[in-house]
Amino acid sequence: MTGPGSLRPGAAVLASKPLAAWAVLAVLTGAGLLAGCSGTSVPHGALNEAGLGLQPQLPAPQHSLLPTVNIAPAVGWPAGLTPQAAPGTRVQAFAEGLDHPRWLYVLPNGDVLVAESNAPPRPDDVPGLKGWVMRMIMGRAGADTPSANRITLLRDADGDGRVDQRSVLLSGLNSPFGMALVGDWLYVANTDAVLRFPYRRGDLQINQPGTPVLALPAGAINHHWTKNLIASADGRMLYITVGSNSNVAERGIAAEDGRASIWMLDLASGAHRVFASGLRNPNGMAWVPAQGSAPAVLWTAVNERDELGDDLVPDYLTSVRDGAFYGWPNSYFGAHVDARVQPPRPDLVARATVPDYALGAHTASLGLAAAAGNQLPTVFANGMFVGQHGSWNRRPHSGYKVVFVPFEGSRPSGALPLDVLTGFLDADGKARGRPVGVALDLQGALLVADDVGNKVWRVSAKR
Repeated sequence: MTGPGSLRPGAAVLASKPLAAWAVLAVLTGAGLLAGCSGTSVPHGALNEAGLGLQPQLPAPQHSLLPTVNIAPAVGWPAGLTPQAAPGTRVQAFAEGLDHPRWLYVLPNGDVLVAESNAPPRPDDVPGLKGWVMRMIMGRAGADTPSANRITLLRDADGDGRVDQRSVLLSGLNSPFGMALVGDWLYVANTDAVLRFPYRRGDLQINQPGTPVLALPAGAINHHWTKNLIASADGRMLYITVGSNSNVAERGIAAEDGRASIWMLDLASGAHRVFASGLRNPNGMAWVPAQGSAPAVLWTAVNERDELGDDLVPDYLTSVRDGAFYGWPNSYFGAHVDARVQPPRPDLVARATVPDYALGAHTASLGLAAAAGNQLPTVFANGMFVGQHGSWNRRPHSGYKVVFVPFEGSRPSGALPLDVLTGFLDADGKARGRPVGVALDLQGALLVADDVGNKVWRVSAKR
């Protein structure tokens, strides 16, 4: 696969951590000595504010024999308890009893699609002892359940903010994630391919098989398995996120072919190419509409690399330019070189585009929704909502909330993010839930998928 933003051959070779280090980590993790170590003495979700915003001040990288492991064990929501909503808003459960709901899509008639999905089998992702440790970590975090592999339709027929009808729209998928309706076709991104299905307004179930549209990088490693979709306003183009196959190309650059990028697919011709590259793990996408003579601009939320310290590297929100390279794996946030990546590539570092807005290290910022059309208080009138799934490798924890990045015009204002929905961690550092996808419903309320709480929350204005 080629394109103006494609990764260059030979960009990175990285040695894995010594096996002995992972052996020690396995013992400590198995004994519970590294999990949840922050206790209640350090505030959960605390971030270095200097590392947020338009011009984050980044610390020097830290290297240690053992990576930080600070798991928030998944416990779910006690009966009657909800997250805490921002002033002037309220939150209620829109839907409950789901199976690892990851991503949301609102149809033109108001029906809400939720991808109930988890990672596919990945036998070669992290083999051996290190893989056993990682599976233990993910299990404690509630991320190792088998994938339901379906898209469920949720309908609020009486408009009270709670689902009163649900049906399985599609089943038998392969770790589905992104969804996009273009005309009479519903496009779904499985982990290994984009499929399209015929859809008629009001359908509760689709029984026809999907038509393959485009194969996507997957395979037995498939490190970042989620693939998201968004269509251009005219419906001609589909944009597709494809995360990297590693942390910092430690498997060699050949394993990253076509990855760490956003693809662009011409739906009429089937032609596709890399639209932008060097994006370690892009997930959410949203449009800032055209303004005057300026065209619409695509934005994305990106998860950055690990094992450089608690305050590196910040996840980020950025506009996406055609042909731009955003640094991964050679550098981060512009020209900050990652010395682990060998041989050095100063030519690529010099090309790296600086992201627009830092969201904090290890927040796992996934969900993204533009504010246009929301009916929440005016402080949320212009900007982006971001679902932060939360850290497992930072002390103290970060993320585990939904935040709002204020904009002035079509750009972030420089203000710090505002909390929209919090309380996903309890006082002992256990995860009641983990927010992922975010979307606005037709009434202008914010929907939030919670893949540990197995709910979809709805944030609306207080009346």
